[in-house]
Amino acid sequence: MFSESIPVGFLSKACDLLADTNSGMSGPNVVRAMNGYADQWDVRVPYPSYPFDAPNKRTALLESIQAFAPPQQFLIIEELCEHHSFPVGSSSKQERMKLKAELYSRFGDLRPDKEVRELDVPLIDDTRHWLHAHPTALAKLEEAKLKYDAGIFQRNLIDDLRLGLELLLKSVLDNGKSLENQVQPIGARLKASGSSPQFTNMFTRLLDYYCKYQNEHVKHDDKLPEEEVEFIFEMTASFMKHIVRVTG
Repeated sequence: MFSESIPVGFLSKACDLLADTNSGMSGPNVVRAMNGYADQWDVRVPYPSYPFDAPNKRTALLESIQAFAPPQQFLIIEELCEHHSFPVGSSSKQERMKLKAELYSRFGDLRPDKEVRELDVPLIDDTRHWLHAHPTALAKLEEAKLKYDAGIFQRNLIDDLRLGLELLLKSVLDNGKSLENQVQPIGARLKASGSSPQFTNMFTRLLDYYCKYQNEHVKHDDKLPEEEVEFIFEMTASFMKHIVRVTG
């Protein structure tokens, strides 16, 4: 029926976190949430009332989620990661955000259509096209886009962009240098490819500032405004697209 499914191992891991004895949803909240989804999609769940006849609430949540189709399971886990019953400052918040990021990274194709965020989508799609000959860099860009769509403005999204750009430069320049040490080599390559001195100087200065921004904010796990994340995303895509066009 569906070409892709969410493995029971991942579903079980998600339920262990979301219905954890100490920091997870309560049994009544599990029942109310799953009954809501059951009513929405006309699905029969195994535990429609509380207390339920199950070994524990984690098992009840898992078996309930398994009654739904994969795209519905995706949406359920996504929404339960931010369920209203989790208090502000909950000790499980970071783990829930990691779970959500993994959900998007591994099973993003199952995500029901939603309104996209205000990224320059044509630019991102164009960059994907140019990166087909560089699959490792493309994979990191795809992971970052999934996390952006999920609303996860965290360090790991920016790290994906940084690593994707670094992997691309290693590929086109055929070296193993870190991103910070690629500024001069890519400048020389742009110059050799016919770029004007003014453009080459601007490009390398921007790349140098990009590295400094990453080191100052991201490596210290700073909380970044959404508009800055959007700008860095689009800047990374612009870097990638131009590098491939000029050096490919």
